[in-house]
Amino acid sequence: MRTALADSPTRKRLLDAAEKLMLSQGFAATSVEEICDAAKLTKGSFFHYFESKDELGKAVLERYCADRRKGQETLLGTNPDPLECIYTYLDTMAKSATDPAMNKGCLLGMFSQELCELNPEIQACCEQGFAGWTKRFAQELAAAKAKHAPRKDFRPQELAEHLIAVVQGSLILGKAQKDMRILAKNLRHYKAYVRSLFGT
Repeated sequence: MRTALADSPTRKRLLDAAEKLMLSQGFAATSVEEICDAAKLTKGSFFHYFESKDELGKAVLERYCADRRKGQETLLGTNPDPLECIYTYLDTMAKSATDPAMNKGCLLGMFSQELCELNPEIQACCEQGFAGWTKRFAQELAAAKAKHAPRKDFRPQELAEHLIAVVQGSLILGKAQKDMRILAKNLRHYKAYVRSLFGT
């Protein structure tokens, strides 16, 4: 990033415009010109804040992952019983499947598919994004396992990775079928599986 302030309103307009466009049509298909037009800014303004589209893409992804971590923390930190937090988290994610924004998919998943073989910096961001998501959910699963003796043993890390696979796979299918209700359905199946582990 250039010398401009990271919290500049102009920079935020560029990030907002880029995120919306990239969620809609992907990274490669989104041009700097389109981003500037959507943000109602000049290319001069763009290059005042970012040296390249790649640098902007990395910043967009980092902000996206940070926002998702905050949302995850809010959902998982609202109940003293970690198992109930897990169920609330899954229910909330399932309900969000009806949000029109979900039709665009997940920027983290999209960038992973499109850019990880081409851009090492974005690949590292994708890896960190999924690792953070997995680690936090695994912590809650481990806390639930410690508090409630499960009927069947499981590894929290692996069960957390299973959730990521369910969500990302469902988003891909949902986009192909133009129906994100498949995400809600598969999250209900995942929740039922977790319940079977704990006998609840």
